[in-house]
Amino acid sequence: MVTLDSKLRLAFVVQRYGQEIGGGAELLCREVAEHLVPYADVSVLTTCAQDYATWENTYPVGQTEISGVRVHRFAVDYPRRAAKFQSLARQMALTVHTPLDEHAWMLEQGPISSDLLKHIDKYADYYDAFLFVTYLYATTYFGIQMVPNKAILIPAAHDEPPLYYSVFRSVFHLPRHLIFNTDAERRLVHSVFGNERIPWSVIGTGVERPAQTDPRRFREKYGIADDFLLYVGRLDESKNVPELLDYFQRHKKENPSSLKLVLMGKGPYSVPTAGDIIPLGYVSDQDKFDALGAAQVLVLPSRYESLSIAILEAWMMSCPVLVNGECDVLVEQCLRSNGGLYYRGYDEFSMALGVMPANSGLRRQLASAGAAFTELEYAWPMVEWRYLQVLYRYLGGGQKERMRGTGPVDVAVNWYP
Repeated sequence: MVTLDSKLRLAFVVQRYGQEIGGGAELLCREVAEHLVPYADVSVLTTCAQDYATWENTYPVGQTEISGVRVHRFAVDYPRRAAKFQSLARQMALTVHTPLDEHAWMLEQGPISSDLLKHIDKYADYYDAFLFVTYLYATTYFGIQMVPNKAILIPAAHDEPPLYYSVFRSVFHLPRHLIFNTDAERRLVHSVFGNERIPWSVIGTGVERPAQTDPRRFREKYGIADDFLLYVGRLDESKNVPELLDYFQRHKKENPSSLKLVLMGKGPYSVPTAGDIIPLGYVSDQDKFDALGAAQVLVLPSRYESLSIAILEAWMMSCPVLVNGECDVLVEQCLRSNGGLYYRGYDEFSMALGVMPANSGLRRQLASAGAAFTELEYAWPMVEWRYLQVLYRYLGGGQKERMRGTGPVDVAVNWYP
């Protein structure tokens, strides 16, 4: 157990924050922040926005506490101007553009909160470290330039077009330390930015099995008696949800069965109503874990991920996974764990559905391997220690007397003095 003689003051900077927000990066931020509360004085600096598509101010301005974490919310200066943003996004995708175009895109990408940035400036000396979560948004882009000497970046980077914008070079070259979710993400970032000189770690996040789960409770609550695939995540084209629905419907047409597709989450994409497709919207964590215990397979169609928490939770609940083979991170997770299969294109998707739901032996074998991998790599005590080791090394010898204890030392940390 690690103890600190006087607690470090940590500020997580993230675009949205709350228990009802289902984005992967936001969930990672919330869970890491909560698990560092026993070791540090943890604050979160965020906006009043709940919806990433509009950045409308939903939460009240001010300070609140969520699960022991002090949360400071600041108003967004203006909501996303959808028409202007979409026009700029098309221009960036289809034509040659300049750094000034990219800067204009960032102002429309948002969220822009002058008060949040003023807080970072005013209290730069108060906090020992600022942990910026996700590279993609204006809270990180502007904030990291204000406190580079105290910045730790958790980029959650995907192989997506914005990653290659020159405007992000400063974001990936300024921080004192980079924390990656997977080694595949690290390789991607290093190949794009050539920033190997920046100290880095591969940590990810932790998962833990709830004390009580009941698959039958989920089936009874939602009236689902048949075998089903489960999708957990944002309902968005960027998550490749339309393709998943298309593939599933094609497979059912060619291979009639009672198999259902259950979707958990909300987002701008409207899921069409069909007898075999069951969108449940936002559900509680209890319902999610009950569903993972009941599902035949968790399917993740996204092409862009830095780490899938849903996959780790599925393995923890002994549920195998089927992922998009075009996402290197997801493929690497499956290969390292032997906990799932991956597909490229409809034919392989349909072939997997022809094998996995009906083969209980294969499902058990995959789920058992995935569970063992998750317990070894993503148990919270290990993740907490890795974060504390980074903070100790990042802060340098001046903090040596503040930290004592024992813990594993063979962690994926690359530190240059």
